[in-house]
Amino acid sequence: MDFVSTMRDEGDPTGGVGVRRRHDGSVTQGADDSDAVADDAIAARLPPGQVIAEDWRVMHYGRPPTFRPDTWDFQVLGATVDGGATRWGYEDFMALPQVEVSADFHCVTKFSLLDNAWTGVLASTILEIAPPDGEATHVLVWADRGYTANVRLSDLRAPTSVLAHSHDGTSLSVEHGSPLRLVVPHLYAWKGPKWVRGFEYLTSDRRGFWEERGYHTVGDPWREQRYSYQEIDPDH
Repeated sequence: MDFVSTMRDEGDPTGGVGVRRRHDGSVTQGADDSDAVADDAIAARLPPGQVIAEDWRVMHYGRPPTFRPDTWDFQVLGATVDGGATRWGYEDFMALPQVEVSADFHCVTKFSLLDNAWTGVLASTILEIAPPDGEATHVLVWADRGYTANVRLSDLRAPTSVLAHSHDGTSLSVEHGSPLRLVVPHLYAWKGPKWVRGFEYLTSDRRGFWEERGYHTVGDPWREQRYSYQEIDPDH
């Protein structure tokens, strides 16, 4: 696979539960917004060590890629059920069923941004169209310039994991991952790469870009799974 981001964005949504259907028939997932939220309720939404940020910070490694819609594609390969690969061009991918996921955003560098609305394609939709083999357990998520992040298949099957092209009703800026970024609400944000280009199904775990550089292979913010040395601790 010739993937053309060695970049990360530190933040990630973890959000509410529930399903809403939009007027156009698409599905909205997440909790209803509230005009007034008690301080203790807000605190309950923050994983250990996190603080609320006033704005969405831009953090990545390297330069954003140039988006060329005529050559952009999204691929699924590796341990697929039929051994083959599936590819979508940009227009075909954007024609897939759309959802809105409501979720908070938790960065491994300890800031959180609450009440985000992500619009895009559920990761589980991709798994249904291009299913993994029964032996597959993990996914290597590929992005432009060879960037990777490893997640469990169960992480992508979560009902709020989404391949997002918009945030709060506005198309993502290139700095925040346009044209497409993965959002995995129950993990730290580096697990959801910007400029994502494909899924590679794996029959065993393989560490991604930041995981090879000392970050945790799972990245659960509620267990503060930030660094790889914590993996030897059964409590982490």
